[in-house]
Amino acid sequence: MDLFSLPRLGVVVPPENPTAEPEFNRLIGAATHVYTSRFPTTPGVGLREMLETYNRVLPDTIEGFGAMRLDAAVVACSASHYLLDPEGDLALCEEMSNRFGFPVTSSTQAILAACEELGVSRLTLVSPYQRWLTDTSRAFWERAGLTVDGVVLVPAGQTPDGADHFDPYEVTPGRIRERIRVYQQEYRLPDDSALLFTGTGMGTLAALAELAREDSSGRPLLSSNLASAWWARRVTGQRTGPGPTGEVHPLLRRLDVRGRWAA
Repeated sequence: MDLFSLPRLGVVVPPENPTAEPEFNRLIGAATHVYTSRFPTTPGVGLREMLETYNRVLPDTIEGFGAMRLDAAVVACSASHYLLDPEGDLALCEEMSNRFGFPVTSSTQAILAACEELGVSRLTLVSPYQRWLTDTSRAFWERAGLTVDGVVLVPAGQTPDGADHFDPYEVTPGRIRERIRVYQQEYRLPDDSALLFTGTGMGTLAALAELAREDSSGRPLLSSNLASAWWARRVTGQRTGPGPTGEVHPLLRRLDVRGRWAA
């Protein structure tokens, strides 16, 4: 097999994100070559300013792929795009697509595309973000026309004084499962409410796989990276059946079964 004939996906990630590439490679690596370009570091600035910087330097970061031929690109940073309203997010992606000559989307737009394809209108958010950013995320989805039924906050741990410590890169699968169990004990998850694990830096595949095995309702399970991989398969022509070098990942196959373009 000529490996260089496989589709090429560019992924733009924050510099400290340890999760995006491994999850993309687990989800679609056998069917698509994944290449990354990282946002610049922003020492000494706060979180909001850092995210605003990512939006501002996005064209330069995509240009980091140079003359490499790409079939599509994903901006794997949900948080920066929550600072844009859904229309602004879409406009930025369209501007990048027109500028570079291949489809460019954000993880947030990929989630919206998956929700439309799956007929999802209600979400329960699973968020590793600080509360202000979680609230910004919720407002983004609501402005996009989705109903947010509830929010499962997933702090990475506690500070020495007992306050919640939020860092998506430090969240473990066990922590995710624990927080969802606690939430389910206090609130009922509506059967028609999709679980959305937001953030490309929170490792979710293990927790998603366990939930898929345990959930009898068949509710949609989405994450920023899973939806982005779903979009990438679709836009590069891998939308049905296994890729040329292996089987479809079970979590992607689960979405295929629910979608209107299922194999």
